[in-house]
Amino acid sequence: MPTHEPDRRETGPSLERILGLIAPGMLDVVVAPRGTGVPVTDVVLHDPGEEREDDGARAAAGLILLAVGVEAASPEALDVLRAADRAGAAAVVMRPGARGPRAELVEAAGRGRTALLTRRPEQGWTEVLGRLRTALVHSDPAGTTGVAGLRPGDLSGLANTVAALVGGAITIEDPQSRVLAYSRLDHEPDPMRRLTILGQEVPRWRVDELRASGFFRTLWSTEDVVRLPADDRYAERLAIAVRHGSEVLGSIWAAADGRPLAEDAAAALRTAARAAVPHLSHHQTWGLAAARAREGAVHALLRGDVRSAREAGVTADRPYAVVVAEAYDGRGEEAYDGQGTSDGRGAGAPEGRGAGRAGRRVLDVLALQAAAYRPGCVTARSGRRLYVLVPAGDGEAGPARTLLASVRSVPRDVVLAGAGPVAAGPAGLPASREAAELVVRVLRERAARLPAGEVRSAVAAYDEVVPEATVLRLLDRVEPLWGSLAGPVHAMVEHDRVHGSAYGDSVTAYLDASCDTGTAARRLNVHPNTLRYRLRRARELFGVDPADPAVRLLAEIGLRLAARRSDRPGSP
Repeated sequence: MPTHEPDRRETGPSLERILGLIAPGMLDVVVAPRGTGVPVTDVVLHDPGEEREDDGARAAAGLILLAVGVEAASPEALDVLRAADRAGAAAVVMRPGARGPRAELVEAAGRGRTALLTRRPEQGWTEVLGRLRTALVHSDPAGTTGVAGLRPGDLSGLANTVAALVGGAITIEDPQSRVLAYSRLDHEPDPMRRLTILGQEVPRWRVDELRASGFFRTLWSTEDVVRLPADDRYAERLAIAVRHGSEVLGSIWAAADGRPLAEDAAAALRTAARAAVPHLSHHQTWGLAAARAREGAVHALLRGDVRSAREAGVTADRPYAVVVAEAYDGRGEEAYDGQGTSDGRGAGAPEGRGAGRAGRRVLDVLALQAAAYRPGCVTARSGRRLYVLVPAGDGEAGPARTLLASVRSVPRDVVLAGAGPVAAGPAGLPASREAAELVVRVLRERAARLPAGEVRSAVAAYDEVVPEATVLRLLDRVEPLWGSLAGPVHAMVEHDRVHGSAYGDSVTAYLDASCDTGTAARRLNVHPNTLRYRLRRARELFGVDPADPAVRLLAEIGLRLAARRSDRPGSP
């Protein structure tokens, strides 16, 4: 019946545990007559052509059978299910088909012992087989993954746990020396650790050094801890490879973190390397796909779909604040639609408008920092922005300031971060997101008024920018009406657009300086008499007189809207 002899263990991890270790949504449980606590001994391909009554029970007890080529709506599906049930299989997986399982099949499954599962149409059999077997290999009957309390693939949690054991700073890397996770930064990192974290990989020149010295050759060829002595540049390091059989999954590095490493640090690393196997294997096998699915769930939650909370990793009865971090590039705003795309007004990533290499790097660093900052942080990317759902506990701006601290030492990267109000539950997260986005818009407008060389990273909470945020909300509402009107300010803005004049800039600077000609002239880098001439001509040509309260109000509105339009892509 199966294509090879199964493992003869009498017990094994439960079906529930196996399903919990694979990517969410890969398989659907149609009927589980004995529940999902039944033990699983192996995962095999089922070939109906090899079905034999005399040895079916011996061959299939405790197995998950993948019925390749069998559709749940087909006539043969019932025969396959009955045969699997007679053989004592734990579960049988079929392709659902366009119509799904037949009622007769579901009823038969309910009367038997074997669970009936279907695979999602977008999942291939090879992928399903690989992920189920990986989950089986890295499970045990007790349901642990080597470190108590860690969910499968929680590399950041593993790094923090190991750091406590070795008394140092931990970095978990893949075989190409790229950073997968690192422990919390309780002390100022040494220069190499800082470079590695900020770059998300060990600097190439350092990799070349270690390769030339034979360090990597030793690391990959031994199962023990390898020591890299301290020198006049960097603190002592201990490293160990993480192996699954003959395959190297990655490595764990421990660095002295402001104090000597613990005496038993090497022993702790050996234990950590064994405990890391299921987590790195989990990450390698389906962690990236699961991360994409989780990110999609976060976006759905931020749009208001509270049903996505569990898949997003958000606890329903826990308060969260939304932090939005934007890699600033001096351009106008984009639109958030919750899918990493754009509809013209917020934080998405339309074609050609996503974060550049530097922007991606700094957002990746922030995502890593969020994972290490506090258990339960959830992140999702959208264009030039990173959305972080932070469990509340230290006020609105605290999380944003903590996350931003990791990029302060990279002056060429400018990040604007805003924190929304704390939401009591998932239903309040869209409002917190909108408020955080408004904070970023306020910070972006502040940055746009500065010379390029003076723009710095900035962070604020919503309650710190309420007046400016309220103005932005009002302008959003007024903008559609403004375009249908006409008047002195409209005429001046159109003249500037057609002729390249600077009357609007002059009036804006004058109003921003509270009608102080000297201050406004300095900001424009012109002589005060030049500014007075421009203001007089604006009054003569268009009727824009800042001394008139009504005109002054209209100028404030119209010039802000004109500046907003000129910042948008494709604006003339």
